[in-house]
Amino acid sequence: MLQFAAMDARQESGLELVSLSEAETINIGRRIGRRLAAGDLVLLLAPFGAGKTHLAKGIAAGLGADPDEVNSPSFVLINEYVAGQERGRMPIYHADLYRIETAHDLATIGLEECFNGDGICLIEWAERAAGALPDERLAVHISETGEKSRRLRLVPHGARYRALVATLAADQNDAAGN
Repeated sequence: MLQFAAMDARQESGLELVSLSEAETINIGRRIGRRLAAGDLVLLLAPFGAGKTHLAKGIAAGLGADPDEVNSPSFVLINEYVAGQERGRMPIYHADLYRIETAHDLATIGLEECFNGDGICLIEWAERAAGALPDERLAVHISETGEKSRRLRLVPHGARYRALVATLAADQNDAAGN
């Protein structure tokens, strides 16, 4: 049986962002997406209705994909989108593991091919596969702070993602005029 272990939420020089609306959550995702590269893995960790799919829409838009094509893969388990021409038309895999109950279920959906592939992999409800995920990844913890407001905590795991979060923090400081 698949272990539903808690994800390691160690603060490894992470970045905390605040969104006051769905549009801001999408814009944060867009900024993240612009900085992703083939092979990157992003975990979207949040309760129901907290904005995981809105963040995924933004990430896809930042990669040049049509955000209107992005929807929750709750029932199909994995959706695939295509990044824009400037990003080499690489695949964007968007998985939702909420309905995964066993390690066998996880193996049958082909998730490992997604995060070991040549595209970007976004995983909602990733805590359901904690023991099966690569050590290197970006975990985005989303918590509700109000009806529309959210706190997003980007926690890097591994050198690639520490560099990514540092770049996003620098972008944030530049945007704020610091």
